[in-house]
Amino acid sequence: MTHSSGLRTGLGTDVHRLVAGRPMHLAGLHWPEEEVGPEGHSDGDVVLHAICDALFSASGLGDLGSNFGTSEPRWSGAPGDDLLAEALRRVRGAGWEVVNVACQFVGNRPRFSTRRAEAEQGLRERHGLDVSLTATTTDGLGLTGRGEGLAAFATALLVRSP
Repeated sequence: MTHSSGLRTGLGTDVHRLVAGRPMHLAGLHWPEEEVGPEGHSDGDVVLHAICDALFSASGLGDLGSNFGTSEPRWSGAPGDDLLAEALRRVRGAGWEVVNVACQFVGNRPRFSTRRAEAEQGLRERHGLDVSLTATTTDGLGLTGRGEGLAAFATALLVRSP
């Protein structure tokens, strides 16, 4: 049975190890009080990377690695906002519009709740996204619980452009 409602969902995940001396970028914000930051080819913003991954998944355009691979020098050190802007350009170019995005950050630090509204507003203003951001810890379990890394999980709902 074929069902063509014009709606597509996608799931995205991103995980980065934390290292000393790297700036902390999360949800498009800089967190200067943090002494460690995510290691990665770009800025390591797990929230924005997971959102990009969910957008690519929903649109059938691959994933974060196939679109912004480490073999591409253009994305070395790139801000997550640049990756998200390019992901949105590609998704829209493929005939999709974003209905909404939800993303959950997993980690002990930074204290995300203090800047959640700022992050959501920034993503709405910079990218025109209807976005909901949440955060949780893993009660000391795993790499996020031990403070060794950060993770994020995102979903995206797309609709075929008219």
